[in-house]
Amino acid sequence: MRDLLATLPALEFAPASRPVFEELMQHTPAADGVSFETGTVGAVSGVWCRPTASATQAVILYLHGGAYVLGSAIGHRNFVSQIVQRAGAPAFIPDYRLAPEHAFPAAIDDALSVFTGLCDLGYEAIAIAGDSAGGGLALSLLALVAARASNGAGVMPRCAVLMSPWTDLALAGGSMLTTAQADPLVKRDELKKAADLYLKDADPTDPRASPLYQPLGGLPPLLVHVGDDEILLDDSRRVVEAASSAGGEAALHIWEGMTHVFPSNLAQLQAARQAVDMVGAFLRQHL
Repeated sequence: MRDLLATLPALEFAPASRPVFEELMQHTPAADGVSFETGTVGAVSGVWCRPTASATQAVILYLHGGAYVLGSAIGHRNFVSQIVQRAGAPAFIPDYRLAPEHAFPAAIDDALSVFTGLCDLGYEAIAIAGDSAGGGLALSLLALVAARASNGAGVMPRCAVLMSPWTDLALAGGSMLTTAQADPLVKRDELKKAADLYLKDADPTDPRASPLYQPLGGLPPLLVHVGDDEILLDDSRRVVEAASSAGGEAALHIWEGMTHVFPSNLAQLQAARQAVDMVGAFLRQHL
């Protein structure tokens, strides 16, 4: 994995990179037995991924990555189809608004609208999942709706899956420095540029942008995958430490030699297939 990625350029988090990023994500093969359909939930458009053999009443809300600047439902649908096939439940991938055209809190506002829309459709068994910025967005949404549900308002999600989540837009994790040379894909300077595009003048420690900066008690079970070569490694570590310390169920899997959102590389990596198998089993267990 390290030798393969060493030949690739680091990701550039700028609007001009959107076509390249979408093409990169579409290298993940689509899963057999899963259909795609465009749709709208909570006034946010996106893509449904539906397993053809499932009769479950559960649903997965999947938030794509891309540093709040890149990414789309179409680009991520093949990867999400692999999760859907293994979980046996449909997923909706919203095209939440991106920066710099739409700054904070547009993404979390859209994510909340979609979650509320799924509840309005009658779904009571809901999992939230995401990768990279989508993983951070998933955790921000999870904390928000879990707090409301604890107070008797709305549905409590059953669980959440975070893959290489970006949970600290202040970039304060120690791995920003300690793994900087090892991570071939994500560079701190690029993350800072993306954070600035998304936040504008907002506080990077606002929990709606950086979910680490709030208590993480009262959450449903969490599953977190991350590679040990990632500069975002400590974003995952600190999430699991905080949730576990608050009495929650949180499992952290650190994969040796793996880097950012490696589970999407199912075509080439056995570790990716193993990680996605674990995601599917976790979702089946809790939905």
